[in-house]
Amino acid sequence: QVQLVESGGGSVQAGGSLRLSCAASGYTSSRNCMGWFRQAPGKERDGVAVIDTYGSPSYADSVKGRFTISRDNAKNTLYLQMNSLKAEDTAMYYCALVFRFNCPFSPAEYNYWGQGTRVTVSS
Repeated sequence: QVQLVESGGGSVQAGGSLRLSCAASGYTSSRNCMGWFRQAPGKERDGVAVIDTYGSPSYADSVKGRFTISRDNAKNTLYLQMNSLKAEDTAMYYCALVFRFNCPFSPAEYNYWGQGTRVTVSS
């Protein structure tokens, strides 16, 4: 059974940094996409960044140049380094996984989800 457990959220002032982690377990296939998604109160869940098995990333325009997604396949762990945080980055952040080569940005395409970790950025 696939399990995803996020950590690293918290409260930070605008301009600060946070690093999210997602520990994955319960699967053997290395052919997968992993991603970070976020959902602010009253809004839909949106893609933040996704990364394929080989480490090739894609980012939402709103986070390009500020966020970096990475993964350690040996540890089955996904990361999101968030710098220059803004108040509008405040949301619940979720880790997700899907077993496919081409990594979609739509949350609807992902099969497995973590419980989320909250990020609050104060201005």
